[in-house]
Amino acid sequence: MQDGTLLAALDLGSNSFRLEIGRLQAGHIERVEYLKETVRLGAGLSEDKLLSPAAMERGWACLARFGEKLRGFDKRQVRAVATQTLREARNRDVFLTRAQQLLGFAIDVIAGHEEARLIYQGVTHLLPQADERRLVVDIGGRSTEVILGRGYRPQRMESYPLGSVAWSTRYFAGGRVSERQLRLAVVAAKAVLDEASEVFAPGSWDAVYASSGTAGALSDMLTLAGFAPGMITRAGLDWIADRLVRAGHVDALRLDGLKDDRRPVLAGGLAIMMALFELFDWSEVHRAQGALRQGALVDLIDRASDVTDVRERTVRWLAQKFAVDAAQAERVRATAVRLFEQVATPDPRNGRYSQKLAWAARLHEIGAHISHTDAHKHGAYILEHVDAAGFSLPELHRLSLLVLGQRGKLRKVEDALHEELFAKQLMCLRLAVLLCHARKDPAIEALTLRYVPRTTFRLVAEPGWARQYPQSAWLLQEEAEAWARTPWRLQLTLP
Repeated sequence: MQDGTLLAALDLGSNSFRLEIGRLQAGHIERVEYLKETVRLGAGLSEDKLLSPAAMERGWACLARFGEKLRGFDKRQVRAVATQTLREARNRDVFLTRAQQLLGFAIDVIAGHEEARLIYQGVTHLLPQADERRLVVDIGGRSTEVILGRGYRPQRMESYPLGSVAWSTRYFAGGRVSERQLRLAVVAAKAVLDEASEVFAPGSWDAVYASSGTAGALSDMLTLAGFAPGMITRAGLDWIADRLVRAGHVDALRLDGLKDDRRPVLAGGLAIMMALFELFDWSEVHRAQGALRQGALVDLIDRASDVTDVRERTVRWLAQKFAVDAAQAERVRATAVRLFEQVATPDPRNGRYSQKLAWAARLHEIGAHISHTDAHKHGAYILEHVDAAGFSLPELHRLSLLVLGQRGKLRKVEDALHEELFAKQLMCLRLAVLLCHARKDPAIEALTLRYVPRTTFRLVAEPGWARQYPQSAWLLQEEAEAWARTPWRLQLTLP
């Protein structure tokens, strides 16, 4: 990316939606504009994990306004990520379909580990470059992330299912606060976070940083009350807790720095922060300026290069972890991408789509590490459930479907086949796997794949190809029969 490029990141959190617009300048991102709206999406999630119509309407209205700000931005300049509430919501597709139309850009629902990675990137890139061991905590609306790293590189990441919105709703109904309720909420939070004290052992970090809304609100109140600026201390938390209990209700609390939009979730966030202090025996924590959205901006720059794209590193790690045959993976990748280039319509985005096809090809045999029987099913399961840095949940699902559909009957992926792009990707991957069946480089230069929009793929071979490769020709006939049971057709010309 060139200096002066505008970049935008959206964080669709459980409490607030945030939009950060920055300009790339000499390797750094300078803030141009920041918008925040309190949407309370998480407060509209019912016990049976359904978003209420009112919560969805609040989210849609906010994204329509953000969308107006982003008109004229290219898709490569924008990253929108959604976190715990939309990870949980059973009707998230209903919300996302309308949300993406209003925003004008795709929204990635990211896993907890990916959220943690982006938070760490956002926090550390706004800190001085140093080799110190950093522990970063982020109390969100419905999840809390804890990340240990050194410098800019995260080393251990965990996400826990508790946050300021969820804890405020569960333990401080209607905003009422008592000493007993607060203690109960702290004890409950420690029970959820107990594993963290083993994962992140005392002495494994040099400094602790807390990011996002809860940390910012607590730090602001303490600074204005005369405590050390930019710090959260145990004495300070006790001071806020004492005044909150005395007030008896969040609306009755009068403290400088407490904003009205933070009141409904203050008690829950405070209880979780107190639990973290007790669990890790902290005396003080630094307030971090960076957060998830800044991490998403950094990730946009990384994604512009194959060298720094964390997804590329993740694919290499998965291939090594599951002992993939590197030579065969490269054969299938090269063949699939060459075929895809022949059927891709002229569109700059097709470079991204061929990259995802290439990743699926390189990982198509990861299931064989578990068992050669139904290896494609094992591989699909791994990709659907693995914590894969850099990838969103929809991206992993797409790779999973491609790996699942690489061979055998197509009925198992029939719902996805209604999408033209997926049909092209899957056709090219299946043909590549088939043509590389002998685990040798196929004579791909003798084959041409053509595409009749929305109906037919035509594979044409040079004269004599079928006689030279009879097994491949026979497998292609079977492949054509498999596609005949779908809305698509594969026609063969094998003279």
